[in-house]
Amino acid sequence: MGYAVKEIFYTLQGEGQHAGRPAVFCRFALCNLWTGREADRARAICAFCDTDFLGTDGPDGGRFATAEELADAVEACWPAGFQDRRFVVCTGGEPLLQLDAAAVESLHGRGFEVAVETNGTRVPPQGIDWLCVSPKIGTELVVSQGDELKLVYPQEGGDPAQFEHLRFASFRLQPMDCPDVESHTRSALEYCLAHPNWSLSLQTHKQLGIR
Repeated sequence: MGYAVKEIFYTLQGEGQHAGRPAVFCRFALCNLWTGREADRARAICAFCDTDFLGTDGPDGGRFATAEELADAVEACWPAGFQDRRFVVCTGGEPLLQLDAAAVESLHGRGFEVAVETNGTRVPPQGIDWLCVSPKIGTELVVSQGDELKLVYPQEGGDPAQFEHLRFASFRLQPMDCPDVESHTRSALEYCLAHPNWSLSLQTHKQLGIR
């Protein structure tokens, strides 16, 4: 079927449990909650999305006919001469519209630990090493367990308590990035202090001015 990828780049993971860790980001094009077009944002389920995933015209993006070609492109972005702690974050858009077991296997074959950041509306393939789910209110969450649940906060109707029965190793609140981000950060901080089963996730890559 091939894979449509917006961009592939090397950076530090900016969010969540692995914040600060060097990683190759593989950003898949396409999402099931928004077209990526500004004209459609108001009708999108997650109208607050802060990511450009439309098309395949980003750095090292493109269409890859096979899982092996995709894995080659990811490997090419990892620093030469370093074989250990290879880490790829498959994100989007919604990566699970395209990421399959063949791609995971090919990335493993090149020594990568495979992380996925998903909205949780698609069943993931086998073999993923780190699964982070970011629920969007108004969708059907079909993924009920994983390594990290990262809730953009606040969302209308998005009381964090509604997710606490799910089987995740950690629960995190991430302040919604918008003009009210400072207020949202204070609210998320206060929630975490009052509910210590939740931790705060900040978008440190934006603070550092990196991708």
